[in-house]
Amino acid sequence: MKSITITGSKRESVGKKATQALRNAGEVPCVLYGGDEPVHFNAPEIAFKDLVYTPDAHTATLELDGNTYMAILQDIQFHPVTDRILHVDFYQIFEGKEVTMTIPVHFEGNSRGVRNGGVLRKTYRTLRVKALPKNLPDYVVADITKLKIGDKLYITDVEQGEWKFLHPDNTVVCQVRTSRNVVEDIDDEDEEGETEGTEATEQAADAAE
Repeated sequence: MKSITITGSKRESVGKKATQALRNAGEVPCVLYGGDEPVHFNAPEIAFKDLVYTPDAHTATLELDGNTYMAILQDIQFHPVTDRILHVDFYQIFEGKEVTMTIPVHFEGNSRGVRNGGVLRKTYRTLRVKALPKNLPDYVVADITKLKIGDKLYITDVEQGEWKFLHPDNTVVCQVRTSRNVVEDIDDEDEEGETEGTEATEQAADAAE
């Protein structure tokens, strides 16, 4: 998993006035949990761009006054009107200790059921996984290519690497539901076979003439 480096400064004052002053200066108040004690710090809002505004999951390398911490994003607060980042919580991780993280799902492939008029229902857009930090994936791939109308993709069908999913085996990640525009679900191979058969019949007729 890719790690995003965020450089900030530890802060002593955590009162409302000090916090508001930081925000007015373009800084984001943050807290790092998971260690011996919480670490309060601030960093420029622009430093969070590649960590927050991305479709993939990333870890964070926090460089604070000469100290470096590995962490994952735990919680983030946005302003309800401007969408500016108001506060960020991190959780410290360690190389030899497994961590639980929410990972986005990338749906890939061209489902036959969707081509025939079905609708793909994405039940889970993210999945919880547990792994050592070095084995955490940026995303997990859900291949929907073979799904026909009425088929479901279970979590056991999703490719798994050096991590484990924290969901029951009967978890449905997505499914192809029927719709008003549905047509007869014909295999591509069957369609090709029918085409070849039709062409052969036409050629035989031409030869007879």
